[in-house]
Amino acid sequence: MGAIEEVYEDLDTEVEFEEFEAAVEDKVEQMGGLADEETAAMLIAHELRDEEADTIADIEPGMNEVKFLGKVTAIGEVRTFERDDDEAEEGRVCNVDVADASGSVRVALWDDMAAAAEEELEVGQVLRVMGRPKEGYSGLEVSADKVEPDEDAEVDVQVLDTYRVEDLTLGASDVDLVGQVLDTDSIRTFDRDDGSEGRVANLTVGDETGRVRVTLWDGKADLAEEFDPGEVVEVGDGYVRERDGDLELHVGDRGTVERVDEDVEYVPETTDIADLEIGETVDVAGGVIETDPKRTFDRDDGSEGQVRNVRIKDETGEIRVALWGDKADREIELADRVVFTDVEIQDGWQDDLEASANWRSTVSVLEGEGDAADAAGGGRSGDDRDADETGLGAFAEDGRKAAAEAVAGEGGEDEASGAGGAAAATAEQSGEAVEFTGTVVQTGDPVVLDDGQRTKTVETDASLRLGEEITVRGPERDGTIDADDVF
Repeated sequence: MGAIEEVYEDLDTEVEFEEFEAAVEDKVEQMGGLADEETAAMLIAHELRDEEADTIADIEPGMNEVKFLGKVTAIGEVRTFERDDDEAEEGRVCNVDVADASGSVRVALWDDMAAAAEEELEVGQVLRVMGRPKEGYSGLEVSADKVEPDEDAEVDVQVLDTYRVEDLTLGASDVDLVGQVLDTDSIRTFDRDDGSEGRVANLTVGDETGRVRVTLWDGKADLAEEFDPGEVVEVGDGYVRERDGDLELHVGDRGTVERVDEDVEYVPETTDIADLEIGETVDVAGGVIETDPKRTFDRDDGSEGQVRNVRIKDETGEIRVALWGDKADREIELADRVVFTDVEIQDGWQDDLEASANWRSTVSVLEGEGDAADAAGGGRSGDDRDADETGLGAFAEDGRKAAAEAVAGEGGEDEASGAGGAAAATAEQSGEAVEFTGTVVQTGDPVVLDDGQRTKTVETDASLRLGEEITVRGPERDGTIDADDVF
């Protein structure tokens, strides 16, 4: 047995011996006599081992050639194109998505293989693929040199007609997903390497299994401005990519986002404010007890940024939330109940914790009939709630008590149930004069005071400073004190 045969015998590969032997002879010729047959055979064997892909997740751009097994999850249309050589025949290409348990990849089939795919391939078939990986327009793809069906092989991949958020996996393509719009962002532009301008926008959708950020490219970016939070949409022909460790659903030229008449439940899993710790990225929710005006600032690159602070309270505590960029433009008012997702907990002013809502965060203002009245203390009790109310609506109802206490000034269970609580409620309804002492936690119009247990909004022309302790006296109507005296 010769040197080439011995190396080939030790090699676990599907490459035929004749193909391996020809590659060795080419390697000897390329190296100009610097390597004998045994050395060249070992070099070829090393290259083949490097290019064997155990799973689709092992495939990387730049590999010379890879071989892998995958199940067909989608078959595109055959498209034609003109070659550079005017006399050459028209070219054909068909994109086929294949997947295994580790992920999914797009395989480009050319000319005769494209024609055969249109006639013979079916979704669910298992293929053995050999080809060259590269970075394509929609991410990693493999330009196929050889494709063969393998009827005996099994690949554990579920082919879905419609995905849920929890079904998304890195590399999945032709994804159809129905979800509730939780937040939208404005359109941004960027410069491509070829000098052209690109456009991108985002929206976040959720269903009963979770939420995902949807990235809309170029012509699809305008879709972000067509939808409002709370609407239900269907994302079609999306593909899954990863950013900063999180999966995103991308929509390119082939993709769609359309409004649909379906019911989708999304229930946020929020963390109690009292349990927050610095360094966490969490979801929080509560009633708004303080709002600051929007501020602008100059970034290091000369561009202008903006930020706005709001303070929220739940049944366990309160925290300031910093809204950066487009988030600062969201319409958030006192007594609103808001869910903030993916906020970073940081060390804030005067050693107080602060939640930072950045580009990846979502802001959902919970709406419903009679919110203003309910927030002022006249809402339905939990027993009056419709038993079928779920999702964000149910969360809004669960958070009603904290928002009412924080904004309208209910003093807790003992006060509300005692004579003092009844007297306070009567005074507020009749507009009788009340006296309240607290710390200024918001200046401007209105002023907001907090005494550690209750928060009051105050109408006054007095010049006040944050952190100042004052007493106000005047008639109270609908939760606001019209201050005649400030001292």
